[in-house]
Amino acid sequence: MARYRDANCKLCRREGEKLFLKGARCYLDKCPIERGAGAPGQHGTNMRRKVSGYGLQLREKQKVRRSYGVLERQFHRYYEQAARMRGITGENLLVLLERRLDNTVYRLGLAPSRKAARQLVLHRHFTVNERIVDIPSFSVSPGDVVRVRDKSKRLEVIHMALKGAGRAVDMPWLRIDKARLEGEMLSIPVRLEIPTPVQEQLIIELYSR
Repeated sequence: MARYRDANCKLCRREGEKLFLKGARCYLDKCPIERGAGAPGQHGTNMRRKVSGYGLQLREKQKVRRSYGVLERQFHRYYEQAARMRGITGENLLVLLERRLDNTVYRLGLAPSRKAARQLVLHRHFTVNERIVDIPSFSVSPGDVVRVRDKSKRLEVIHMALKGAGRAVDMPWLRIDKARLEGEMLSIPVRLEIPTPVQEQLIIELYSR
């Protein structure tokens, strides 16, 4: 299975903003963005400030793709699926990404980052409606209950994530029961409820070229 294996902080530095890829570390002074680090590479601090229209579109696409931990081919499939759906394609794209199981686990505060959530899902630590699901891209639907398996309820990474979940923004489409280590998707999220700072229309323009 292909996946990104290099330093996560390089991705944030390239985009020039926090993508929250390393959990609690992103809130510390150790974060390269907090220290004013430039883009990676020997020419990172001397990059030209002027960016073309295509460059802006590409950066928005890369920012979203890296934030959700999705590779290019899969991201393009999400775009094609969003284009076939009713409504605004850009909003549909973000909704599809938000409904991923690994993202839902992260939004519920049961994992410190999406990357950690992906690993926990792959290692079969979660169930959806009492059935084990080990597919990070599994699409969660309204009414689905995501629960930590009984044998996994003592995992330190989950409890540490819940302690730091106070930093996260409350998601009105999700319900979390910290005592039972479970959550439920109440409804399909709308764009105003998704706290992803991105101009999704630029992504649609990029793929429409």
